[in-house]
Amino acid sequence: MSRALDLFLALARLETPPGRERAAIDLVRAELAALGVEAIEDDAGPRIGGDAGNLHARIPGTAPGEPIFLNAHVDTVPPEGPIDPVIEDGWVVNANPTILGADNKASVAGMVDGIRRVLEEGIPHAGIELVITVQEEVGLRGAWAFDCDRLQARLGFVYDVDGPPGRIVMRAPSQISMDVVFRGRAAHAGIAPEDGRNAIHAAARGLAALEMGRLGPGASRSVGVIQGGRQRNIVPDECRVELELRSLDDAEVVRLAAETTAALTEAATATGCDVDIAERREYTAYAFAPDDPVVRIARRALTAAGCDVEEIETGGGADAHAFNAAGLQCVNLSSGMELIHSADERIRVEHVDVLSDLTVELVRAACA
Repeated sequence: MSRALDLFLALARLETPPGRERAAIDLVRAELAALGVEAIEDDAGPRIGGDAGNLHARIPGTAPGEPIFLNAHVDTVPPEGPIDPVIEDGWVVNANPTILGADNKASVAGMVDGIRRVLEEGIPHAGIELVITVQEEVGLRGAWAFDCDRLQARLGFVYDVDGPPGRIVMRAPSQISMDVVFRGRAAHAGIAPEDGRNAIHAAARGLAALEMGRLGPGASRSVGVIQGGRQRNIVPDECRVELELRSLDDAEVVRLAAETTAALTEAATATGCDVDIAERREYTAYAFAPDDPVVRIARRALTAAGCDVEEIETGGGADAHAFNAAGLQCVNLSSGMELIHSADERIRVEHVDVLSDLTVELVRAACA
C-alpha cells in the first residue's frame, strides 16, 4: 500500500462534516510536522461556527520559477453512517451505505504525499504553499474566511472536480441562492376557506411560472426545499422555498434572479399573500484562457503525470472561486473521485497515487 493511499484511508475513516473537522486538521498538521513543515491554523473556526480553522503551510523555494499554492478541503457532506473504507477490485469504496469522503480527502492525501516526495527526494521547487480548508461543502465558508494576503504564491491549484485526473476547469459558474417566505392567512379549510390566504398555493403558482432545470448552456434554476403548512384542515399561512440559480455568464444569473423575483412577487400578489425574498450571491463565475500561466503549468504537469488532458466547463462551485475572487489565478483539476455525495462514492486506488504524482509534477512544471 502506498503512503498516499494509507493517508487517504486514515483521513476517510474520520467523520468530518462541515464544522467538525478537528480530527482531520490535526492529522494533516501532524503529517506535515513529521516532514519538518509547520502548518499554521487560522482563526476561521470560531468565526464561522466550527471546531477547526484552515491550515496554511509554506515551504521556501530552492530554485528559480513560479511559487504555487495547493488547496483541498477536509470536510465532507454529512455521512449517514460509519465510514469504513475498503479496497474492492481496484477501487476504494465504503463498506457501509454512505459516502466515502474521496471528496476531497483523496486530494488532501495526494498533496501531502507529493510534498513529502519533493522534500525527501530533494526535487527543486520555486516555493510551495498548502491551504487545507474547512466547511467547503456549505458555501466555501473556510475559503472565504481565509486571508489570501498570507499567500506569497499567486498561482494555485485545487483538485476538486470528479472524473479521472486530467480535467482542467476552464469555466465555472456564478451562483445566487434565494430564500423565500410566502406569508398568507390561516383559516379552517372546510368552514371558512375563503377567509384564508394559502401560502403554499402562492408558492406553487410562482414556481409553476418559472422554467426549471437546464435553461441553456451553463445555466440552471432549481428548487431544493419547500416547507409549509401545519395540518391538513388548516389553510397554510406560511411556505418556505429554497432555490438556486447558476450560470457561466454572470449577467445571465443576475437576469435569472430578477426574473425569479418578479414571478414569485406576482404570484404572491395574485393570491393575496406577502412574500419576503432574501437573495445571496454564493460565488462569481470565472474563466481561463488556454495560454494563462496557471493553465500552461497544469497542462504540462498533467501530461508528465501520464494523464489525458481535457479542458472542461463545470456547473459546480469550489474553493477556486474564492481564490480567483481574491485576484489570484487558481485552476480546479479533477481528482479521480466518482459518484460523490452518494453511497456509491468511489475512487480508483491508482488515482490516489496519481494525485501524488500530479503534485510533484506541478512543482516541477512551475520550476521549469
